Amino acid sequence: MYEFAIAWEWLAFAVRWLHVITAIAWIGSSFYFIALDLGLVKRPHLPPGAYGEEWQVHGGGFYHIQKYLVAPASMPEHLTWFKWESYATWLSGFAMLCLVYYGGADLFLIDRHVLDISQTTAIVLSLASLGLGWIIYDLLCKSPLGKNLWGLMLVLYVALVAMAWGYTQIFSGRAAFLHLGAFTATIMSANVFFIIIPNQKIVVADLIAGRTPDPKYGFIAKQRSLHNNYLTLPVIFFMLSNHYPLAFATAFNWVIAALVFLMGVTIRHWFNTTHARKGRPTWTWAATVILFIIIIWLSTVPKILTGEQETAIAPTFQKFAANSHFPAAKDIVLSRCSMCHAAEPVWDGILRAPKGVVLEADGEIAAHAREIYLQAGRSHAMPPGNLTEITPEERKLLVAWFENSVTEGSAQ
Repeated sequence: MYEFAIAWEWLAFAVRWLHVITAIAWIGSSFYFIALDLGLVKRPHLPPGAYGEEWQVHGGGFYHIQKYLVAPASMPEHLTWFKWESYATWLSGFAMLCLVYYGGADLFLIDRHVLDISQTTAIVLSLASLGLGWIIYDLLCKSPLGKNLWGLMLVLYVALVAMAWGYTQIFSGRAAFLHLGAFTATIMSANVFFIIIPNQKIVVADLIAGRTPDPKYGFIAKQRSLHNNYLTLPVIFFMLSNHYPLAFATAFNWVIAALVFLMGVTIRHWFNTTHARKGRPTWTWAATVILFIIIIWLSTVPKILTGEQETAIAPTFQKFAANSHFPAAKDIVLSRCSMCHAAEPVWDGILRAPKGVVLEADGEIAAHAREIYLQAGRSHAMPPGNLTEITPEERKLLVAWFENSVTEGSAQ
């Protein structure tokens, strides 16, 4: 049974790697086409129906690119569709959500100090939020409000902030930020799957049939592409945030999330304006820096506490605290790990417990038994550089503690 933890960890690593690969492909192609679209130049010699062109140089060659807003007079033999980058990114991301947050719901998804719910309830709420989020977003875009570009963007921003607050009231801080990224990425990928690609296929079918394509399909696809453009950078932030507890494990994490969406807008505005050859609005970088400084401040202000947090051991982890090896394992953790993994770390330069993992109380140590086993028992990842000089015998005891707890727990 304990070997399953190692196999599961490698599977999660493989899926995470796949997710990064596909995300690079999707974001790379998206950013390229946005820059290309904004940099198109209208010239008098363009073919009928062509909107603009761009000359580019790369890899020792020259590229001559022309764009048609509706379609060219005749369909080329080969047409490249950019869609699987988006689909693969979402599918691999969802697989990782299932592996890490659904498979380890008690550890990563649920924070019983935030909301005491069952694993099943938490997973259902997670799935429902992703699906309903897309439905509400799509209805807003198709409503009369959808014709007002900036009005719609404002309403969508308010909705995203509300989701940020809502997630922090249900899940752990880490899971809340991850879900906010997944929520946004679901909207982006669904835009491609349900709107952009189908509309392009309608245009292609009309052209093949000899009909004049309706320009509205291009307008709708353009609107959704614009949303994807401004949402990309916040999604990356939320996906990376699980390594930085100062972002998610703070009292004002949902406010931080709201400011991250604004930073995504300011950064993309600079690139979009520059690519469109409309100048270089350097004020956007000043605004971004100011927003980031506010985020830093929000992450360090005192937490709003209502009393001492409950440190009772959840039933799932009681087997680790009840094991005969636990007292010795606890002594090792307290002597080798708690100088960093403490509410107030004493190691020089460490201001917050790495990844928000505190290993002081029995419940905290038992709840992180799997991570201790993998990172300090079966591997030498912790302590970093073995700064606290944990011995091979102590690592063997941590391994014995976890494996014996799992074996005895399965036998009961």
